[in-house]
Amino acid sequence: MKFRTEISFEPLAEGIDHSAKIFTLGSCFAESISERLLRAKFSVTTNPFGVLFNPLSIASAIERLDNIKAFAVCDIREGREGFFSFDAHSSLDGKTHTEIFANLNQAVAQGSKALHDAEWVILTFGTAWVYEREGRVVANCHKQPAKEFERRRLSVKEIVERYKTLFEGILRDKQVVLTVSPVRHLGDGLQDNSVSKAILRLAVEELVAQYGNAHYFPSYEILIDDLRDYRYYADDLAHPSKMAVEYVWERFCEYALTDKARELLPKIEQIVAASQHRPFNPDSEAHRAFCRKMLEKIAIMPNDVDFASEREAFEKHL
Repeated sequence: MKFRTEISFEPLAEGIDHSAKIFTLGSCFAESISERLLRAKFSVTTNPFGVLFNPLSIASAIERLDNIKAFAVCDIREGREGFFSFDAHSSLDGKTHTEIFANLNQAVAQGSKALHDAEWVILTFGTAWVYEREGRVVANCHKQPAKEFERRRLSVKEIVERYKTLFEGILRDKQVVLTVSPVRHLGDGLQDNSVSKAILRLAVEELVAQYGNAHYFPSYEILIDDLRDYRYYADDLAHPSKMAVEYVWERFCEYALTDKARELLPKIEQIVAASQHRPFNPDSEAHRAFCRKMLEKIAIMPNDVDFASEREAFEKHL
């Protein structure tokens, strides 16, 4: 008997290997996958402006980075605990004007270079619901009074039209993997969350149909259909559990990585885990021998896998 409906998909024709530069934008789920890419020693830049949930804010971030558009005084607001921007996550807030401008414009400079250098762009849409202030969609409400915003739902057409310029511009020569976040936005209500995810899924389907460099990874379907059980959610019943994220990561590796990159994963994990191990006696000959063995393993790994921090961790005990 079968008790699960496993999701099938065609792997990318040209997968991602360790020589590729990757740029990701989107929800907290995108960050979870990016963390695993980083641990697996891929070159990844994630969310320069912090977590972004809706497609229009993600598009605006891409345009700002493409044009290297610095933040101006009109982009900054003062809150109870300092200064913030409606175009960025609270993780970039500052206690002073000087601090927030430094945070934001450093993000623009570093993110712009990463975006332009990237061969692969991974975008994760979280919700089709947006909040507008003065006729403009905000990326984050920063706990400001609800009366300042108007809440509305994006349409499939609006999302597709917004991304047309990007796919014919900065994204034209890049491979783009689109995903819909499986995180449930319970604050919207289950009915509104379902409609929201459906809109995102249809918009992605149209983009993939229109652009040959656009691809879809079914992270949403993997959690909703394959892992159709609340044990795969965290305690808030909205975010995937650690087990679920690990499973989606495994499926992502099947979908997106080259055979060579996948073969390297367990070897890389062994070295990374060993470098983080706390020895009982770091000055013992046994531990020095262990470090020498790990350095030998690093020496035979491909040059495009960066083990600088791990090499340093082992060498300091020799």
